[in-house]
Order: sequence, then structure tokens, then C-alpha cells
Amino acid sequence: MKISPFIIVQKTFLYVFLLTLSFSLQAQNIPTNRILILGDSISAGYGLAQGKGWVTLLRESLKISKYSFEINNASISGDTTAGGKQRLSKLIDQYHPNILIIELGANDALRGFPIEMSAKNLEAMMQLALKNNIKILLLGMKVPTNYGQDYTQKFSQMYVTEAKKSNATLVPFLLEGMATKKEFFQEDGIHPNEQAQIILLKNVMPQLSTLLQ
Repeated sequence: MKISPFIIVQKTFLYVFLLTLSFSLQAQNIPTNRILILGDSISAGYGLAQGKGWVTLLRESLKISKYSFEINNASISGDTTAGGKQRLSKLIDQYHPNILIIELGANDALRGFPIEMSAKNLEAMMQLALKNNIKILLLGMKVPTNYGQDYTQKFSQMYVTEAKKSNATLVPFLLEGMATKKEFFQEDGIHPNEQAQIILLKNVMPQLSTLLQ
């Protein structure tokens, strides 16, 4: 039986339409931004009930966005810049992020590590991110003056210097607006409490938003 050319055109059009629709639906499931967070106890939510940390608040706030996001939190309590440097390559292979948030360095200071070593570790992580076409958000920290004025200044400046070297977006001080207020910390006086998490998020969002656009 001879098949009408019109039927052939119809079937071809239907096939192309269904194929295009399939690709479209698959594309909708691919996150626009894949965010990897590499941090220490502050980003791991140390001492907080599950789901109460600033990273969870970030997830919730991004749900209302028109974009699709996938957030992978690889933060570990007690981690250092050396630990982050050692883990980053495998994490990039695992999650394929296009945005990297680095929140490390405070434990280096607590352990008295040389600032030069911490700076080299931060630089190595950011250079690895750049080689993989990953945008970088560096979250800066500060240490109390009891570390000595020279160490305190150099530690804070380290984040500024390393961010410029790697053209990273910088949050100068993650604990801005709460660092000297006891009501925002747990009993240890070191780790932010649940009340402080919204402040951490507010400190991160303006700079992060520029990378998400």
C-alpha cells in the first residue's frame, strides 16, 4: 500500500516534536547553577539542629528563584585550608560545580598556622577552580586582637589579597554585624547559634547574587 506523502510529513513532524519536547524536559532538570560549599564548622552547622544552618537557609531562599539550583555542602567541622585543598579536586569531579564558595581559614588561625601557608592553600584552591571554569566566592574571616595586632591585620588582609589574585568575589568578613555580640554565639563563644544564621546568609547573599546572574 502506497503511503501518502502528507502522512509521512505528519509522522516526521510528530517525531521531531516529541524529540524536541523530550530534550526540553531533560534540560529543565539540569540545574542552572551547581554550587559547592567548602567550609568548616560554620558552614557545617556545628551545634545546630539539622536543617538550621545558613546553608539550609540559602537553599530555601533560592527555591523562590526562577533559576534551578543544586547546592552541595562539603563542609567539615575543624577543616583547614590544607584539608580543603586536599579534598577539592575529588569534589569538583564528583559535583561539577560552576560556583565554589570557600569558607576556610579560621581553624588555621586557631592552630597557629603561618599565614603564608594558609594563603598558598587558598590560592591553590582558587586556581584549581579557575582551571575548571568555576566562579569563586571567598568568605573572609577575622581573628581577635589577642592574636597580636600584626597577625590580626595580616590574616584579614590575606583574604583580600588572595581574592584579587584569583579574581574571586569576596565577602570581607562572614561574621560582620555579630562578631562582638555574645547573643549570637553558642556557649563556647566561638560557633554562631541558630539566631545568627540569618545574619550569615545576609552577609553572603549580595556577593553571591552577582555570581548567580
